[in-house]
Amino acid sequence: MQRGYFHRVQEQSPTILWINNPTRDEADRAIAAGARGCTCNPSYCQRMIDHPNEGPYALAALEQVLRETGNDSEAESLLQRRLAKPIIDRFRPLYDRNPRRDGFVSLQGDPIREEDAAVILSEARANRAVAPNVCVKIPVTKAGLTAMETLLAEGTAINATEIMSVAQAISLCELYEDVARQTGRRPVLFLSHIAGIFDDYLAKCVERENIGISSDVLWQAGLAVARKVYQVMQERGYTAIFIGGGARGLHHFTEMVGGNLVVTINWEGTADKLIEMEPPVVYRLFNPVPHRVIAELMEKLPDFRKAYLEDGLAVGEYGDFGGVEHFRHMFVKSWKRVLDLAREKRERVDRAAAR
Repeated sequence: MQRGYFHRVQEQSPTILWINNPTRDEADRAIAAGARGCTCNPSYCQRMIDHPNEGPYALAALEQVLRETGNDSEAESLLQRRLAKPIIDRFRPLYDRNPRRDGFVSLQGDPIREEDAAVILSEARANRAVAPNVCVKIPVTKAGLTAMETLLAEGTAINATEIMSVAQAISLCELYEDVARQTGRRPVLFLSHIAGIFDDYLAKCVERENIGISSDVLWQAGLAVARKVYQVMQERGYTAIFIGGGARGLHHFTEMVGGNLVVTINWEGTADKLIEMEPPVVYRLFNPVPHRVIAELMEKLPDFRKAYLEDGLAVGEYGDFGGVEHFRHMFVKSWKRVLDLAREKRERVDRAAAR
């Protein structure tokens, strides 16, 4: 019997599948299909509450955490850990077999306060306490790098996220090497480059500013930066594990096949479609991006230039970079929806008690 697509990818290449924001059922199916890790982001609580099958379970968990704390932000962070715990447990056997690579589930804290290094540290420590196979997910911004310096020195496994530029990747890897030299510690570090969301952001810029650029060229933008990040990591000998994240199309997986890396994708609409399609396993990561494509992107899209050049951004600009802001806005919107729901539930309880 023919092996499924992701099993064949992992048999014929070093490329690994992770699954993003899964339900319990999706996690089971993803592991059966070959997934060896998982990412959860700040939209996870909203996703679970809105899900037709998981909604009642997630709402019951929300009511429980609201009884445990009077702070809604703290309640949502606690809810995320509570909802992610069954997923974490499902991946734990993979971690136990290969704790330097497999079975990790990454958790990210409150996106509203992610410019505060102290908040990042506090939430990261609470998240890592859930289970040994949790890796804390932290944005590569000035505050995030400050928090990661402390966490790496403590030996914390990290998934560094919201990376949309080569400069961010270099800053992260250099920080890791500095901490390793000072402490002798080399905890697992994943480097998540968010190609698909960057593509979404650039497409919005093109539409808003009526920029005349070929759709074929624009299609390659995020992946061109991803390839550059991976190339720089290989050339400089950086030991972080590259993750391709933020997939918005099947190509955000298939174009990365061949690299010694991870790609994280949603189950519904991406992983399930690739399993259904059963495409051939073809190494595509190392296909060169034509010079004319890079030249057109550099000329017409200033934010692509900033993302592509090794010195395109300064550390203080990481958090305000357009693609990063676009990504964070999505998380903040989801996080606030759950905060609003928590407030509404508290108000209903208060009104009932007042009768």
